[in-house]
Amino acid sequence: MSIVRLKIDGKEITSEKNTTILQAATNAGIKIPTLCYHERLNPIGSCRLCVVEIAGYDEPVTACNTPVLEGIEVVTNSDSLYRMRQESLKLLLVHHPLDCPICDKAGECTLQDLVFEYGIQIENYKAPEKPVEAVYATPLIKYWPDRCVMCLRCVTACREIKAAHALDVAKTGGTANLVFHPDRCVSCGECMQLCPVGALTENVSRMKSRSFIVNKVPTTCTYCGCGCQMELHVLNNQVVNVTGKNDIGVNHGSLCVKGRFGYEFIASDQRLTKPLVKRNGKFEEAGWDEALNLVAKRFSQIKNENGPDAIGGFASARCTNEDNFIFQKFMRAVIGTNNVDHCARL
Repeated sequence: MSIVRLKIDGKEITSEKNTTILQAATNAGIKIPTLCYHERLNPIGSCRLCVVEIAGYDEPVTACNTPVLEGIEVVTNSDSLYRMRQESLKLLLVHHPLDCPICDKAGECTLQDLVFEYGIQIENYKAPEKPVEAVYATPLIKYWPDRCVMCLRCVTACREIKAAHALDVAKTGGTANLVFHPDRCVSCGECMQLCPVGALTENVSRMKSRSFIVNKVPTTCTYCGCGCQMELHVLNNQVVNVTGKNDIGVNHGSLCVKGRFGYEFIASDQRLTKPLVKRNGKFEEAGWDEALNLVAKRFSQIKNENGPDAIGGFASARCTNEDNFIFQKFMRAVIGTNNVDHCARL
């Protein structure tokens, strides 16, 4: 491992040779503002907010994609850098509406935080208004083109993390726009997870909420055996959103379409709340003792009349490993058959 020594804001630090100035500063506890950067993606360098000064360099450089070098002296905060970041933010606001009170992302929007941090109260520039077509949308994800700041996180995440290549960028009339390939999209929501503003929002729950008023409950996804970690956003005892957790779990924040959007069944009025027993050709509600006694009686009857192999068991991928272990043990040791299968072939 090759080690590089450098100074950042007068602090002598060491870093691995292949790291960037942003990574070295972050590891040293020094904050550099970013918008397009995300630790799971290769540096994009589109927002220009992470600019820093290096002694001997004529122009500032972007910290997210500039590698560390032996002996360099980096300044992350100065009057000129502050003004440059202010101007970059103002340029982003040229097309971005200040609709924070009604935006789904309010309270967890990176752009909103940066605008507050850099004291921007009015839009110094205003571009001519023109209609923007929402070319990218799925039944589960809503795209707000006027809120998009073209940080390209969504495009990069779709390409590098999911390898779906459902999003791209094309220039039309001198303006960069998102291009959506619906035939490649799997509605996983990775783009939405990494969007730093409110340009991509969840389009499932009718109940919308702010991140600071919901109760975020960490849990494990039950759709398969991967063990993906997630957070349930609960409002009034009802799940209204699901997000991945970037810092823990085998999934590192990623979720499939089922894990991210398949939560409406929790509050469905079609869910069974009591056992059903068929009487006279119709299912009727029954108590647990009655239902379990009936199952035990029929199992014993079938086993005695036709042998244990006349019974088969089908386990669930949405149960815990412990539940499934007990189930197969019951089938083999109690029923006496190896007719056990599982639905985990997703």
